[in-house]
Amino acid sequence: MARLILRFTLFICLLCPMAVLAQTGVITGKVTAQGSNNPVAKASVFLNNASYGTATADDGTFALRGVKPGQYDLVVTILGYEEYNQKVQVNNNTVELNISLVPKVMMMREVVITSNADWKKNYEQFKKEFIGNDDAAKQCKVANPRILNLSYTRKTQTLEASTDEFLEVENYALGYKVKFLLAEFTSNNISGIISYAGKALFEDLPGSAEQKKKWKAKRDEAYYGSSRHFYRSLYKNRLQQEGFEIYDFMRSPDPHRAPEWLIKKKIKQFNGFNRDSAQFWINMENMPKWYQEHLTRPNLSAAAVLRKPAEEGIYVITFPHYLYVVYNKRLESQNFKDLYRPLDMPNYEASVITLNGDFAAFDMNGSVIMNAPLNEGTWTKSKLAAMLPVDYEPSDK
Repeated sequence: MARLILRFTLFICLLCPMAVLAQTGVITGKVTAQGSNNPVAKASVFLNNASYGTATADDGTFALRGVKPGQYDLVVTILGYEEYNQKVQVNNNTVELNISLVPKVMMMREVVITSNADWKKNYEQFKKEFIGNDDAAKQCKVANPRILNLSYTRKTQTLEASTDEFLEVENYALGYKVKFLLAEFTSNNISGIISYAGKALFEDLPGSAEQKKKWKAKRDEAYYGSSRHFYRSLYKNRLQQEGFEIYDFMRSPDPHRAPEWLIKKKIKQFNGFNRDSAQFWINMENMPKWYQEHLTRPNLSAAAVLRKPAEEGIYVITFPHYLYVVYNKRLESQNFKDLYRPLDMPNYEASVITLNGDFAAFDMNGSVIMNAPLNEGTWTKSKLAAMLPVDYEPSDK
């Protein structure tokens, strides 16, 4: 009997590490209307950029189960009410919420009248810059493109887009249906900067066992070397093991190169009228934006750029100049004209991080939650076609 108890105890001990890894949290609550306190049924409740979502029952209650620990942005949305957002920290426990929705004052949106040809042209640009134009993007199908509000301003060469309901994209490259509430999207052809804000919910597409196996491999390929992979490796102090090298990077704008907006303006002005002048500005456009570029060797440790504030599950990255990030387990397949590459470094995937302020904050899932930085290089290839939910866990390499 004693031997049996010993074996049973040993069996439990062996299972404990697996049990710890499998621990998850639960979010429950009730959604009511402000003022009347009446339950709100059929409201969408989901964790932004994650794969956890549901709808409220007739009595306004909801439950999100099996949630991986971390900080999330919980979103509640339904027609007729203001969108509700709340930061929630999920551990191995139950989070209980009472949510009151504010009735929405309906305001008329400014109507922008465009021809069907203009809308299609704007839509093709939007697809290229939001979803992507690689092989994975070609496997994405937008189920309801006409809900997009699109407008293009010729003077500033700016495309803007937004939606009032979920834009549904079926991604057959990674096996997800992505439902995206696009609050704003801006693409400036002069600066080359694309920015967007919104909320996303991921749902698995149905597929055979063989298809799901292929999707899993593609998801892993999208994850490894990504910014999320980097931030997770950073706070776990596993940069070297995961294939990342980081360097302090310094550079200055090339004083002989005109501002980007002026170059675009002049090319447009002289194109087709004055070949010599047009070629002059085209040559200037092809000049590097930066000079005096320098990587400080040796590479930095995680401790050199990482700070840990008091709030549980939150981390801060900070550095004095620019941060050059190398992923040395994959070679780059695309040429980035303005990305510096040391002559003695193989053509690994590389990105440059420019802080928007003194720091950027991110959570345990590797999602930037404050002062989103500007990324250049490899990470700029990551459009919606390569987007993964924040709770995604890759296979072992």
